[in-house]
Amino acid sequence: MWGMLKRSSSWGFTLLALTKTKENSMKEEQRSAEADIQSKKNQERVERLGSGKISRLMLEFAIPSIIGLVVNGLYNIIDSIFLGHAMATIGQATATVAMPIMIFSMAISMLIGQGGNALTALRLGEGKRDEAEKVMGNTFTLTIIASIVCTVGVWLFMDPVLTLSGATDETWDTSHAFLGIIAGGFIFQFFGMGFNNFIRTAGDPNRALYTMVTGTIICIVLNYLFVMVLGWGVVGSAWATVIGQSVSAILVFWYFVFSKKAPFKLRIFQLRLKTRLITTILALGSASFVLQIANAIINVIVNQQLGYYGAMSAITSDGALAAIGVVGRIAMFTFFPLLGVAIAAQPIFGFNYGAKNYQRVKDTFKVAMIWVMAIGISFWILVHLFPRQIVNIFGIEPFLLDFTVKALQVQLFLIPLMGLQIIASHYFQSSGQPFKSMFLSLTRQLLYLIPLIFAMPYVITSFGPDFIPLDGIYYAYPIADALSVVTAVVFLFFEFRKLDAKIEVEDALRAGDQAVDKRLS
Repeated sequence: MWGMLKRSSSWGFTLLALTKTKENSMKEEQRSAEADIQSKKNQERVERLGSGKISRLMLEFAIPSIIGLVVNGLYNIIDSIFLGHAMATIGQATATVAMPIMIFSMAISMLIGQGGNALTALRLGEGKRDEAEKVMGNTFTLTIIASIVCTVGVWLFMDPVLTLSGATDETWDTSHAFLGIIAGGFIFQFFGMGFNNFIRTAGDPNRALYTMVTGTIICIVLNYLFVMVLGWGVVGSAWATVIGQSVSAILVFWYFVFSKKAPFKLRIFQLRLKTRLITTILALGSASFVLQIANAIINVIVNQQLGYYGAMSAITSDGALAAIGVVGRIAMFTFFPLLGVAIAAQPIFGFNYGAKNYQRVKDTFKVAMIWVMAIGISFWILVHLFPRQIVNIFGIEPFLLDFTVKALQVQLFLIPLMGLQIIASHYFQSSGQPFKSMFLSLTRQLLYLIPLIFAMPYVITSFGPDFIPLDGIYYAYPIADALSVVTAVVFLFFEFRKLDAKIEVEDALRAGDQAVDKRLS
């Protein structure tokens, strides 16, 4: 009897074990099937860059990109608005002094982030997903290193930095406090802004927008609380900015590490730096870097010129810094939508160039140009119909209003055409031609604008007694815009000729393959 019970129990345990094994096997198969389905969806999201309707792709990518960049650019504008209303001219001047350093930090994040993203798009177009993940891992490591170096650098050399940025005796202490806190948050700005572009290349532009908008909303709420309610001034504004940026960075990090919807992942074993990848990333990101560094240099030079020529006029040095600082932030606000279209087109450019779909590359350029022209014309109309309302948003003092309005309309006079230069620069970056991209980025900011900023205060007074040397600073911008657009047109003329030749070769190869298929059939 005991033997029969023992054998029966043994059979029961065996049957139970077999049942559990079968259930586990079925669950594993189900999980594997679900993973395959998700992987297929993720891959399709990337591959549609080479097959989807271009106008629809641009609409899908550009709107979140534009909103996202405008929202991200609001970090600087939000600080200016709240500080302007809370602290008047000193608040505006402090934000203007801090601008070159904030632009410099943006330049470093774009050097690494956009360079890595451009290379990732090219590798995905070539069907090399593992290589794309290596690129992203190296981009992450570079981002961490660069943010630490920049933070320590600003803290160690704060006094010479403020001197270069044009800080006056009245704005020295406030600028020192503001920049010290902002520099401590570079790691969040670098990662949140630099890696956000990878989400677009992953085919999820709405998520990229969500990560930016969330951080900016938090920044706005905290700026109001810290500056307007608690009266913390520049310290409160700086902390609100850093906290908002940290939230965006955490959301981006979570997506590439934990989300099942990410078509490529940030993996630990891909973080080790590879010299070959680093040099390519930095080369491809150099155009965006040079553009932003040029912006920082321009801001430093302009601040110095404003201090000098402002002191010679009734506007005063701090008044000139405040007024032209507001114009600069409005100009930056108009620039971000144009840049947003270029960034939205970048993965489409890169994927199709890597896949040798050259006609789609040209078609994408045409669609992008329609977008930037429409945006530029819209801003031009707004600036000329509602200039005082726009300027008053920043809490500008009444005695500076007329000067600020005139500077705004002159500086943005050629904004409808500036999209051409921006799209051209990003096209060359996306197609693996970083030196052409870099040169186009340099033309307006360094080659044309800097000499004009020094020359125009002397030249402008020859046009009549109504002009003062201070006017020459903002008149330099539309002249530099015109020269840079002409340069971009020349580059694009020769590039499109090469693309047409490549299209003819690809068409001939396809025709040959079809003829061979017919003979075989």
